[in-house]
Amino acid sequence: MSGAPTPGTDISLARRRDVIDALRRGTVPQAGLGLFAVGLERFETALDDDLATVARGGSAFHALRGEYGSGKTFFARWLAERAKRQGLAVSEVQISETETPLHRLETVYRRLGERLTTATHPPSAFRAVVDSWFYALEEEVLDGGEAAEDDEEALAEAVDALLERRLADVARTTPAFSAALRGYRRAVAAGDGAGAEALIAWLGGQRSVAASAKRAAGVRGDLDHFAALGFLQGLLTVLRDCGHPGLLLVLDEVETLQRVRSDVREKSLNALRQLLDEIDAGRFPGLFLVITGTPAFYDGQQGAQRLAPLAQRLATDFTTDPRFDSPRAVQLRLPGFDLTSLGELGRKVRDLYAGAARHPERLTERADDAYLDELARAVTGSLGGKVGVAPRLYLRKLVADILDRVDEFVDFDPRAHYALTVNTEELTETERNAAVSAADIALDLDP
Repeated sequence: MSGAPTPGTDISLARRRDVIDALRRGTVPQAGLGLFAVGLERFETALDDDLATVARGGSAFHALRGEYGSGKTFFARWLAERAKRQGLAVSEVQISETETPLHRLETVYRRLGERLTTATHPPSAFRAVVDSWFYALEEEVLDGGEAAEDDEEALAEAVDALLERRLADVARTTPAFSAALRGYRRAVAAGDGAGAEALIAWLGGQRSVAASAKRAAGVRGDLDHFAALGFLQGLLTVLRDCGHPGLLLVLDEVETLQRVRSDVREKSLNALRQLLDEIDAGRFPGLFLVITGTPAFYDGQQGAQRLAPLAQRLATDFTTDPRFDSPRAVQLRLPGFDLTSLGELGRKVRDLYAGAARHPERLTERADDAYLDELARAVTGSLGGKVGVAPRLYLRKLVADILDRVDEFVDFDPRAHYALTVNTEELTETERNAAVSAADIALDLDP
């Protein structure tokens, strides 16, 4: 495993602080995860190959498998950072029964648009991507000598013609996508800000868009389940033409399907099966789809096993030693943390923190490696010995209760002045279920 960042490495203070601030809040940072990732090196080569395949116009799919606390969301965001470095756009969509039901792909597409991000644009980057696309089309027309820059009418006609050629495959099944793009461009050119906003919202799958804007563009109604796949196909084309060779789409927490009504579950599983079939058929060049779920979802009768064709597509042999899991398999098993790797995680975060601290030497001395290992054991003990669900709480306690105080107060010694306190209100539901007690647990950390 790679060494931890040290105060002398070339990492900006802002980047360090963004990561530390997120850990202090008990959340997964949106960026900078490679700075303290533990145990993911074994996946790097295979996933980078997948990203390269997608960038060349291919597609890829993986299903992340792990218990709660095993780091599925962390893994997905770590992969997202790698994807952005390759120029891909990224969208992370959390599946839920009420907000984003998987059986309604139009809702998934809507959330995709809302969460779309690139290396240079935060969510939602949807309008910025569309604007960049039109700029790229104009540049191509001008470079090809099809129209003069000062002949606005001829330029508009040439761009429309190029738009139709680019979206020919999409228009055969979903003509409304290209129609709305043309309408959006006309609204922008005419200075119709409200019309442009309405049409970009409609292209992003939003509902309750002004009927007048849709009539002006020649489109009607709202996006439905079947058209959503066509819109996704169109979005991939737009991304590719404006310099983003693909899209990493993460569907997080698909295990929630186990808790919905049986008819909704079956529709959702079939929607996932349909999406995988379309990827295999080559409909979505440039798409890297990742889903995350618990073993119970992949193996249980209330999950993927309920739909045999889907179970067959996801089938992966996990009967061998986890050390020999292939990083190229359809399912990627995340083994979670043990006490050794939890301590290593703590050391990486401490060293990352030290790079932005006022007193880095004091941090290294008072929160030394032995203390971090003891803290890992104490936090794990407070959660019934279940190491797998401990990382979030461990890092939050380490940053907020230990490192902040060591850096702020010259006489603070965690061995003498700190006793681990775990209150139910600061725990997630999974952590509460694992906790054996919410009482204070004193650390026995004699020097």
